[in-house]
Amino acid sequence: MQTLQYILSPKEAHEAEQKWRVVKRSVDARQRELKVHLTVLTDDEGKPIAKDAPIPLYTPPVFQDVHNVSRSAVIIGAGPAGLFAALTLIEHGIKPIIYERGKEVSERKKDIALLNRNEGLNPESNYCFGEGGAGTFSDGKLFSRSKKRGNMQRVMELFHFFGAPDTVLYEAHAHIGSDKLPTIIKNMRECILEHGGEIHFETKIESLKEVESQKSKAERQATPIILAIGHSAHDTYRMLAAEGVKLETKGFAMGVRAEHPQELINRLMYHLDEKKDRSAQRQKTASLKDKDTQLIQYVGNASYSLVTQVDGRGVYSFCMCPGGHIVPAGSSAGTCVVNGMSASHRNSPFANSGMVVQINPEDIPGDDPLRGLEYQEALEREAFKQGQAPLNPPIEGGRYTAPAQRLRDFVEGKASKDLPKCSYLPGIVPSRLDQWLPAEIGRRLQQGFRDFDKKYPGFLTNDAVIVGVESRSSSAVRIPRDPETLQSVSTPGLYPCGEGAGYAGGITSSALDGINAANKIAEMA
Repeated sequence: MQTLQYILSPKEAHEAEQKWRVVKRSVDARQRELKVHLTVLTDDEGKPIAKDAPIPLYTPPVFQDVHNVSRSAVIIGAGPAGLFAALTLIEHGIKPIIYERGKEVSERKKDIALLNRNEGLNPESNYCFGEGGAGTFSDGKLFSRSKKRGNMQRVMELFHFFGAPDTVLYEAHAHIGSDKLPTIIKNMRECILEHGGEIHFETKIESLKEVESQKSKAERQATPIILAIGHSAHDTYRMLAAEGVKLETKGFAMGVRAEHPQELINRLMYHLDEKKDRSAQRQKTASLKDKDTQLIQYVGNASYSLVTQVDGRGVYSFCMCPGGHIVPAGSSAGTCVVNGMSASHRNSPFANSGMVVQINPEDIPGDDPLRGLEYQEALEREAFKQGQAPLNPPIEGGRYTAPAQRLRDFVEGKASKDLPKCSYLPGIVPSRLDQWLPAEIGRRLQQGFRDFDKKYPGFLTNDAVIVGVESRSSSAVRIPRDPETLQSVSTPGLYPCGEGAGYAGGITSSALDGINAANKIAEMA
């Protein structure tokens, strides 16, 4: 098939999407007038093909029956790396046996609801742990900057095969939403079980020797283990270190969540204020408001991607959630961790994003490969303490209220006497983040926000709030592996993959890493 590219107005692009088979779409908001870049399929005469034409966009997967096969592989973790590894193994005729410390996705929802209501944290079933991994209930963005690690389009095709909308096949920054992704994860699970794979929920692996003991003597040398634990399994990292698996500290990032009114972000990113200034004498405010609303209907709520350098370290936005919510993403008692998510329609009145500072291994004294974890945990415990401080009387066992400060107050070093409305359900309390964040983080964030305001005047406002802390943007540990075989350099037969191994940074790159690990196992005759 041939393709044709168009640069259209938002309205024209919206109409085109209803008629033609789109294969790529992106919004260009760099100029005052928004443009949408569309690539559509055409016939041999160059005419766009109708959207509902029966044209296969990809070859569907072919899963084999592995109920009675002799060849198997163990997978630890049922996040995107583990699930996509399992599906790929089944395509190769290999039986996957998955062990997941958390619950299946519908039961996991109940534990997350309790956490949001401040009724307790289940350390094995939360925003981090459980079927689908951390991304299931923290946004479901399908976007990766990785271009050289394999067939990323195949990841999108598999998501589509299991129920994701057509847009995941062509959107530049595809998004499913935390309201839709659980159903897709369930469909994957049912496929794995239907074809003979095994999934053992609420089964935490306390030792690799425990996995070995479950194999027969003949299997022990032959059955590989895919380690797909995710970046928050700190206890598992410690177990691996105790059992002699080689680990190393890697760079990571930490900071806060910043939340603005979505309307403000729309005005800044889509240049709506500039249009009003030019048109003030020609159009009424009411009609302009209607026009702006229509624009949002065509292109969706605006997002942003911001980056700067402060004292030799990157300061940048991470996991930006337009029309989203801030969520409690901790996985252990006595810690406060925040993340962001959006439902499929992205229609919340709030826009939030992680705002984080680059931390390199040399920034943390010592040579312990787990020192990055200790750094994360110390700040998470301090955030929890700060979130409890204003509560009188304290609640037994604590609660997951989070420390917060108005954005301009943070940058100017002032206390916030009150706080704006915030999407974080457990609640926020005033706190001097400017005083208790480590200087290497707080000072760089302050300058970073000043830099961002220069690019988008009005971004630095007390209508926005920062909430602490965003500490799980990536793993602080890498499990070194052979680049050719993808096996651990210290432990043959162990295939570390995904975010927890330090080789991915999100749903799609983790899924792709799981696929690659499964393909390597299939190559081992």
